[in-house]
Amino acid sequence: METTALVMAYVGVALMVGLAGIASAVGTSICGQAAVGAMKKNNGAFGSYMILSALPGSQGLYGFVCFFMVQSFLQNPSMLQGAAVLGAGILVGIVNLAAAVFQGKVCANGIAAIGNGHDVMGKTLILAAFPELYAILTVAATFLISNIIR
Repeated sequence: METTALVMAYVGVALMVGLAGIASAVGTSICGQAAVGAMKKNNGAFGSYMILSALPGSQGLYGFVCFFMVQSFLQNPSMLQGAAVLGAGILVGIVNLAAAVFQGKVCANGIAAIGNGHDVMGKTLILAAFPELYAILTVAATFLISNIIR
């Protein structure tokens, strides 16, 4: 029974950190590809491209922050704690994966527009904040879950 709870907790943490990290890699790559294309037209806006390209990197950090919230449950967890960490891991992993990919697409479109000479940096940042909100909510949910199962 203890082994099952421990395995569930470690699988949860692997999903939490792993999927969120993959999410950031994919999201920033989507933006980076758009930035390379945009630099062909407007090399002077590299600062804007870099800022927008970095935004989807936050989801990987959220996965890591959530790991710190649940790490105390990785030694001798109860079944409830193991299941809760697994659930939090699935939640954080999947939501951050979607948020980073879709935020990357929003930012990539902003990068392309800036490359074409449009002044949309501020508006792109605002639109990119919407998928970010759901990633942040996973941090809040993990915080609440970790406090309930103590």
